[in-house]
Amino acid sequence: MNNYWDQEINNNIQYIKQLSKQYPTINSACTEVINLEAILNLPKGTEHYLSDIHGEYEAFIHVLNNASGVIRRKIDYIFDNTIREHEKRRLAMLIYYPEQILEKVKNEEENLLEWYEITLHRLVLVCREISSKYTRSKVRKALPKDFEYIIEELLHEQQREVNKQEYYDGIINTIIEINRADNFMIAICRVIQRLAIDRLHIIGDIYDRGPGAHIILDKLMQHHSIDIQWGNHDILWMGAAAGSLACIASTIRISARYGNLNTIEEGYGINLLPLATFAMEYYKDDNCDNFDLVVSDKSAYTCKEINIIKKIHKAISIIQFKLEGKIIQRNPNFIMNDRLLLNMIDYEKGIIKIAEKTYKLSDNYFPTINPKNPYELTIEEKDVMEKLRLSYKNNEKLQKHTRFLFSKGSMYLTYNSNLLFHGCIPMDKKGVFNKVTIDGESYGGKELIDKIEMLIREYYFNNNNELNNIDYFWYLWTGPDSPLFGKNKMATFERYFLNDKAIKKEDKNSYYRYRDSEDKCREILQEFGISEDNSHIINGHVPVEVKKGESPIKAKGKLLVIDGGLSEAYQHITGIAGYTLIYNSYGLLMVAHEKFESKKKAIDNEKDIVSSYQILEKNNKRLRVKNTDIGKELKKEIIGLKMLLQAYHKGIIKEK
Repeated sequence: MNNYWDQEINNNIQYIKQLSKQYPTINSACTEVINLEAILNLPKGTEHYLSDIHGEYEAFIHVLNNASGVIRRKIDYIFDNTIREHEKRRLAMLIYYPEQILEKVKNEEENLLEWYEITLHRLVLVCREISSKYTRSKVRKALPKDFEYIIEELLHEQQREVNKQEYYDGIINTIIEINRADNFMIAICRVIQRLAIDRLHIIGDIYDRGPGAHIILDKLMQHHSIDIQWGNHDILWMGAAAGSLACIASTIRISARYGNLNTIEEGYGINLLPLATFAMEYYKDDNCDNFDLVVSDKSAYTCKEINIIKKIHKAISIIQFKLEGKIIQRNPNFIMNDRLLLNMIDYEKGIIKIAEKTYKLSDNYFPTINPKNPYELTIEEKDVMEKLRLSYKNNEKLQKHTRFLFSKGSMYLTYNSNLLFHGCIPMDKKGVFNKVTIDGESYGGKELIDKIEMLIREYYFNNNNELNNIDYFWYLWTGPDSPLFGKNKMATFERYFLNDKAIKKEDKNSYYRYRDSEDKCREILQEFGISEDNSHIINGHVPVEVKKGESPIKAKGKLLVIDGGLSEAYQHITGIAGYTLIYNSYGLLMVAHEKFESKKKAIDNEKDIVSSYQILEKNNKRLRVKNTDIGKELKKEIIGLKMLLQAYHKGIIKEK
């Protein structure tokens, strides 16, 4: 044991005294040192990285349940050729969807008792393999209280102990006899799911496009170990929950555009009737053809429903443009005057002037715009938006999800020598970090991101009523130097009202050119205090165009982009249906997923997502807990405990 100087113990005496309350004897401190040293030498836990889920709750939950294919691979490894393919498939689907597969089995199996006995044994084998890299203490914490003792006994069964075989068989037979087999199976399946993913990283954009962001957040709130790096769509909803009218309008516009108002109305129970009534009144004579639904199948909607949604879509879009104009006008530091477009329209001629060029509008019906004061809401628009603001602010479920996003989320995260963020680090054409002026001070790189995150946290949690501070939610959504957006403009107005393709082009920030440079990636990592050779930047946000030959691996492996199109809206761009990056004790794997049709088809046909694996990096030596951030913390605890032991031995602190 290291011999610590008395001076060092004195420097840390308050900490050591607190530690002595938890470990009041030499034996208890020694036991904990031995325990922590043992943990340091275990294999590191498996991390899964996913991004850009965009409300695709069925596909996401399936990927979560099957641990991106890891569970099926474990089944193949354990059983190899000893059981048939259809048995492996059913066992895997049972682990993913235990309640549903059990119901199916009861209707199909002739000898249910035999199936229970065989399957229970198989589940125990899978759980034993999945849990083998963890301490008993960690596994115990993952076990449901009702079956904690039984599962622990079965997991640590030694097959060579013939004398105990009858004991273990007796446990399983008793579970079946007392009609607890279903409950036990469901419990052990949940344990397998939990232990297969030690840490889950969500690299942004849970919201929008797909129909179930609220369902995804409910699922994530149950996860045992998770962090979230906000995407621009997440920050938009967080801003809406904070009461930003522009953010509220944008969430409704996007939901209407993608035929997804159910997330707002049914998912969160927010009443859109005042908006619908307003839209039907002011746009009753407008076909709103430029505001049609962007969905793959319109057959799920009646003509009447489509007509109403189109009118809501246009009404809220005009309100959004007005509100955004007000934000730009009161925040000159945003440098977004080029996005003040309503005042550039000649409403009589139906034309608009942008950057000294004139364009004809494809839609010139603006019944609520006053050409002399185009950014002013009408009395009716103000009334609608105030009702919506109160609905968003007072919505218990939305606020619960927003607090969760603040609690588990951040703009970026450094974790196990990797830098995680959704979008970009804004740069100029020379690769220098862009500066944004906030309260008279210029910020760039890490400082900019830290400053904006501080502002939005202060606004949400401290009831800060500074109007300009709430505007930073919106700026992060669409600002030209937003780390979450990463483009020079969001051409929403142009997409709706202009036919010229060139004017709709959104130029990416220079970051996306420099992300292919290994040197630039190292510079970014150093900006965030990461210098290890095995470090990486992990991004989402921009879909990887796999079908055009683009690789998710940039800068010789220094930067990894994991937006593979989990959202159906982007699968025509990527050609696949999502990526999962897996970082385990052996190295880095990129998993590419094929399209997931539906939960119902997966269960009915017992069909898993087809996934392909690419080894990105393979470690020469298996990584241990001591090589991780958790390991660093454990080493600090060990040093403290060793100082405590010295204090006990020297009589500085007495045992209790």
